[in-house]
Amino acid sequence: MDRTYLCIDLKSFFASVEAISRGLDPFTTNLVVADPSRGRGAICLAVTPAMKKLGVKNRCRIFEIPDHIKYTVALPRMKLYMETSAKIYEIYLRYVSCEDIHVYSIDECFIDITGYLETYKKTPKELARMLIDAVMRETGICATAGIGTNLFLAKIALDITAKHTPDNIGYLDQKGFREKIWFHRPLKDIWGIGPGISSRLLKYGVKDLHGISQVPEELLYREFGINAELLIDHARGEEPCTIEDIHNYKSKSRSISNGQILFEDYNWEDTMIVLKEMVDLLVLELVEKHLLAKGISLYIGYSKDKRSSTGGSKSLSCYSSSYNMIVQEFIKLYEKKTDPSYPIRRINISLNNVIDENSLGIQSDLFGEEVYNEKERRVQQVILDIKNKFGKNALLRGISFEDRATGRIRNKLIGGHNGE
Repeated sequence: MDRTYLCIDLKSFFASVEAISRGLDPFTTNLVVADPSRGRGAICLAVTPAMKKLGVKNRCRIFEIPDHIKYTVALPRMKLYMETSAKIYEIYLRYVSCEDIHVYSIDECFIDITGYLETYKKTPKELARMLIDAVMRETGICATAGIGTNLFLAKIALDITAKHTPDNIGYLDQKGFREKIWFHRPLKDIWGIGPGISSRLLKYGVKDLHGISQVPEELLYREFGINAELLIDHARGEEPCTIEDIHNYKSKSRSISNGQILFEDYNWEDTMIVLKEMVDLLVLELVEKHLLAKGISLYIGYSKDKRSSTGGSKSLSCYSSSYNMIVQEFIKLYEKKTDPSYPIRRINISLNNVIDENSLGIQSDLFGEEVYNEKERRVQQVILDIKNKFGKNALLRGISFEDRATGRIRNKLIGGHNGE
């Protein structure tokens, strides 16, 4: 069955929310969302459409904004943005079923509108306008939309063609794709093709999607492996995946992760403090969700002076949710993989091969090793209960009170930013 998809994006979402909360119009107000306490090098998470008209780009740094532009700086309020996003999602649900929506990010979603065109007696653009107008009417947030005959075309219609239409709604089918997108440059504008993939394709003289379609598939598979399949499909304007497929997808393996960019360069010993805090956080997540892990991974990014990174993975001797066991394995991996002579700026850790603890049926593996220490497990559950009732900082390990610890500050953040 031919399908019609809608991809809706909330324009300059964070900045628009901040402007509207102040009773201001995002299209006439100069406002950036950033944390000024991080200095002039702080990244602007969003800027209002008014700022974009002046040539200021999202994700710029404060010092990159021309001095002659006067603007308001709004501290990020992630909780407010999440609440606003949830309210907008509720608006969509008045018109379409949750089964036909895929939330792609806090400010973007896909909707399969195939079955609703007849219901509402509307064309795809009219239905898109109905949803966009409802969001504007109830929240003041302006949205743009892309319409396509598959998910890929809907996204490209949003990212590229919607910008050049008076109503901010783009439309692409196969014919439109060949006419408007096939030869579009730069290639990194295309969803799923970043600077890395683009530069690798350039080795073969490929500068657009049409170029990809002319490259022998064997060469693409040799260069990109299984990911070549996605490039081949998209170069033809094809995308077999549906929203139903996304909802039905179940990963063969699970993992949970945590990462942070440190506020400043950390030495080897101080980074160890932060690492232990992060392990504690992930292990508590295991306990709360009744999960066990069988492997760990560590990534360390050095400061700009070294411009490199290191890391590694290892399997645990048994499935576990024991902090005492898991933190020791992370320490060994950290000591083995990192260079103590270089300052560190980024840490990412993950617990891999995660399963539901009930799936084992027993508390030990086939060789009799403990999956978790029952006494430690009871203590972890009490810690969780206290945190859930009184807040994340209500009960902390002593290490979180070290001068270079970051846990108390990060517990107040959402998505790495101010959570108020």
